[in-house]
Amino acid sequence: MRVITLAGSPRFPSRSSALLEYARKQLRKLDIEVYHWHLQNFAPEDLLYARFDSPALQTLTEQLATADGVIIATPVYKASFSGGLKTLLDLLPERALDNKVVLPLATGGSIAHMLAVDYALKPVLNALKAQEILHGVFADDGQVTDYQHKPQFTPDLKQRLDGSLHLFLQAIQRRKINVTGLLNRQVAANAAIQIAS
Repeated sequence: MRVITLAGSPRFPSRSSALLEYARKQLRKLDIEVYHWHLQNFAPEDLLYARFDSPALQTLTEQLATADGVIIATPVYKASFSGGLKTLLDLLPERALDNKVVLPLATGGSIAHMLAVDYALKPVLNALKAQEILHGVFADDGQVTDYQHKPQFTPDLKQRLDGSLHLFLQAIQRRKINVTGLLNRQVAANAAIQIAS
């Protein structure tokens, strides 16, 4: 199983990247292959001038093609996700998230920003043809008690993160089983056609 994690904060460390770091550690404990990306992997000029031939962008696109799932973390600014993340997502191919399960994570100053994921981020993920976008996790700044050192969260936030990661892995497994079943049915149908002819 391969998962891509994408940190959409222009700052590091940040509260949203702390959520992502926690998710990566939990996945690696399960021997899941994780490739981590953040905005700092891309030259600012490549993002600002929409350089589709950027080597970093091409590598990310190649890794997305073979990934089973994607976890995206972003801060919420001005009732939307980060502009840097939007710029990066705009450069991805139209079907970059095809057949992917996506788990969004977001942080903001207060719970008043929690709907930004539903109204701003999820439509963009849909436009990239994500197979399944999970409900995700929103954390207000007070729930991330430390992000400068080792990420620390309130018990409630940690429980919600663990639950979302569990659902994320279940969704990937379910998709793999469905794909395998479909392929087996196609193989059987093709064999029946060959026998009949």
